[in-house]
Amino acid sequence: MRKTFAAAATSLAILFTMGTGSAFADSTLDTVVNSVIGTPYKYGGVTTAGFDCSGFTRYVFQKFGVDLARVSTAQYKQGTPVAKSQLREGDLVFFNTSGSGISHVGIYVGDGKFAHASSSKGINIDNLDNSYYKTRYVGAKRILSNWGYSTFAAES
Repeated sequence: MRKTFAAAATSLAILFTMGTGSAFADSTLDTVVNSVIGTPYKYGGVTTAGFDCSGFTRYVFQKFGVDLARVSTAQYKQGTPVAKSQLREGDLVFFNTSGSGISHVGIYVGDGKFAHASSSKGINIDNLDNSYYKTRYVGAKRILSNWGYSTFAAES
């Protein structure tokens, strides 16, 4: 009886969660990003005790076996440029928040949103069309190969 109830409960849970709301549902990217949402901002931080923006992106990509440079300006030199209209989950998005070139990076998660380490909110998800980020957007880079995208970032 207990096994039957557990199986039924699990089936219902799966049924009710299918197709719900995440911009990057059912991907490894989803799992990794969700596991650190709310982690506090820490300048120079590279662990789940606290991240800065490039520490966060590096942490996520290390989970995929991809080595990113440590700082956002160096990460901007990696990968292939991507037009904003062609963004796909897993692309890095870059911003000029300091007035002197690349100073912030996040990971595009779909539906016009990106995950990043905010100095005020920690790891969270914001909209690229947010007035603050929209005016500071510099560009994007594709780091994941087609295989990497289908393996780690594409919805299953």
